Amino acid sequence: MVDAVQQLTGAEEVVWNLADLVPSADEASIQIALDEVLSEAQSFAVTYRGKVAALNATGLAKALKWQGEFAERFGALINFAQLQWTTETTNPAYGALIQKMQEYASRLEQITLFFTLEWTNAPDSTAELLTDPALEPYKHFLAEQRKLRPYRLSEPEEKILSEKEVTGRSAWSRFYGQTVSSIQYDFDGKKLPQEAVLRQLYNPDRRVRERAASSITAGLRTQLPTLTYVFNTVLADKASDDRLRKFPTWITSRNVSNEASDESVQALIDTVTSRYDIVARYYNIKKRLLGLDELYDYDRYAPLEDADSYYSWDRARDTVLAAFYGFDAQVGSIAQEFFDKKWIHAPVQPGKRGGAYASPTVTNIHPYIFVNYSGQGRDVMTLAHELGHGIHMRLSQPRGYYGAGTPLTTAETASVFAEMMVFNDMMTKEPSVQVKVAMLAKKIEDTFATVFRQISMNRFEEAIHTHRRTRGELTTQHITEHWLNTQRAMFQNSVNLRDDYGIWWSYVSHFISVPGYVYAYAFGELLVMALLGEYRKQGDSFVPRYIEMLSAGGSDSPINITAKAGINLNDPTFWQQGVNMINDMVTQLEGLVEQM
Repeated sequence: MVDAVQQLTGAEEVVWNLADLVPSADEASIQIALDEVLSEAQSFAVTYRGKVAALNATGLAKALKWQGEFAERFGALINFAQLQWTTETTNPAYGALIQKMQEYASRLEQITLFFTLEWTNAPDSTAELLTDPALEPYKHFLAEQRKLRPYRLSEPEEKILSEKEVTGRSAWSRFYGQTVSSIQYDFDGKKLPQEAVLRQLYNPDRRVRERAASSITAGLRTQLPTLTYVFNTVLADKASDDRLRKFPTWITSRNVSNEASDESVQALIDTVTSRYDIVARYYNIKKRLLGLDELYDYDRYAPLEDADSYYSWDRARDTVLAAFYGFDAQVGSIAQEFFDKKWIHAPVQPGKRGGAYASPTVTNIHPYIFVNYSGQGRDVMTLAHELGHGIHMRLSQPRGYYGAGTPLTTAETASVFAEMMVFNDMMTKEPSVQVKVAMLAKKIEDTFATVFRQISMNRFEEAIHTHRRTRGELTTQHITEHWLNTQRAMFQNSVNLRDDYGIWWSYVSHFISVPGYVYAYAFGELLVMALLGEYRKQGDSFVPRYIEMLSAGGSDSPINITAKAGINLNDPTFWQQGVNMINDMVTQLEGLVEQM
C-alpha cells in the first residue's frame, strides 16, 4: 500500500476560490457590507413590525422576498468566514472574523425575529392565506413556522436567547473545534494532524493500525479535561433551552427541525438496533478472512485486499465523474463544475478541520465542497458523497431562500446515493473476484458506519443527555462508560473495543455542533436503499423522478418530496426493507467469498 502520509496525491493545490462570496475580502469592505445588511434589516423592521397579521397574501410575499434578499447577502458574508476558518482554525484573524459574523447574526436575528413570531401567533384564520398562489414559494416555510407555536417564547425572551447564543453554545462549539484541530499527534516520530493518523487505521499492516489508534488516544487524552468540560457545558445549555421551550425530550427539537415525529424516529432507532446481529455476522466473516483469532477496534477498517488501493486526485475525479455521467448527463455536468470552477478545498494540512462537508452557501451563488483528500479508496467515496450534496444543493437553488434548504433527514439522500452510484460503477468494471470481495467489504463497512454506527451514537447521545438532566454533570469516566456501552452493543462481541477506545467520543464534532444530528445519516442511507430498489425496477425512467425529488429541496414535507420518486415514508415496514437490503449485501459477500 502507498504510504499516504508521504505520498503526494495531486490534491495539494486543489483549493477553493471564495471570491464569489466576497469579492473584496479586506476588513473595511466586509464591515461596509455588514453595516448595509444591518441597516436594511432595521428598515424592514420599521416597515413591518406589528403589521404581519394584517398583511394580505401579496403583501406577505413582498415582505418575505425582501427579507430573503438581505438574508442572502449576509449569508454570503458569514459563509465566507466559516469556510475560510475551517481551512485554518488556528488563524486568529479567521477566528476573529467568524466571531464578528456570529455577533452580527445574533443582531440580525433580534431585529427580524418579530416577523416570524407575529406570523406564528397570528389568528388561525390567517393560515388561509397559504392557499393563495402569491405565497406558493413560501407556503411550506410559513406552514412549518406555525407548527412551532408551542415552542416559541415571547419576543423579549427570544432576543435574550439569541444574544446569549453568541457567548453560549456557538462559542463553545468554536472553542471545541479549535481545540481538537490544534492537537498534533505523535506517529512514528512525526507530529501529524488527526486526519493523517486516522487514515492509518486503513493500513494493511496491523502494527501500523495499532500504533495509529494509540496515537489518537494519546493525543485526545492531552485535551480530555477540556473536552469533558465542553461536553458538559453544551449538554447543560441544550437542557436549559429545551426546558424553556417546553420540548418534551432531548431529541424533540431536532425532530421538529427535521420535520419528523418522535414516533417515526424511534421506529427507525428500534429497527436498526434490533438488527445489530448483521454487524456481528459481518465482522465474524472479516475475522476469518483476515486470519485473526480476535478483532480489535483498530482492525475494524483493515483492508481485505491491498491491490490498487491508491487513487491520485485526477483518478478520483475521473472515477466519480464517470459514474455520475453514466447515471445522467445533467448530474455529471453539475459535478464537473465543482472541479472546473474551484469550488473544492481538498488538501490535508495542519490546522484544517477534520472530516468533510458541503456548504450550500446562498441560493444565488453556489455550494462549496470541503474534504481532506489523502489518496485512499474511502476518500473517493467521501468525495462522491460531498459532491452528491453539492448536486442536491445546486438542483434545489431555484427554490430560493425559503425553499432550497432541506431538513437533515433528506439532506443525506443525494450524498449517499452518489456514493452508491460510484461504488456500483466500480464493482461492475472490476474483473477480479478477490478485489470485488475487498470492495464490497469496504462498502458494507461504510454502510454500517452510516446506519448502525450512527444509531449507536444516537444511543450514546441519548445516554449522556439523559444523564446530564437527571444526575448532573458527567465525569470523563461517565461519558466513556456510556460510549463503550453503546458501541459494544452494536458489535455484540465480534470486535474487542479496548478501554483506550473509550475516549474516542471526544473527537466527534456533531455531538457539539448539532446535537441529535447523527440519526439523519441512517435515515438517509435507508432511504437510499429504497431509492436504489426503485432504480433497479424502473431503469432510466427513474432518473427524471429522482432529479425532480432533489430539485424540490425543502419546498415541501419529506413525505411529499420522496413520494415523487415512488417512496412511501408512512409505510410501517419502510425501515425494515432498508435493513434487509444491508443484510443482502452481507449475503452477497458470503457468495463472493465462496467463489474465492
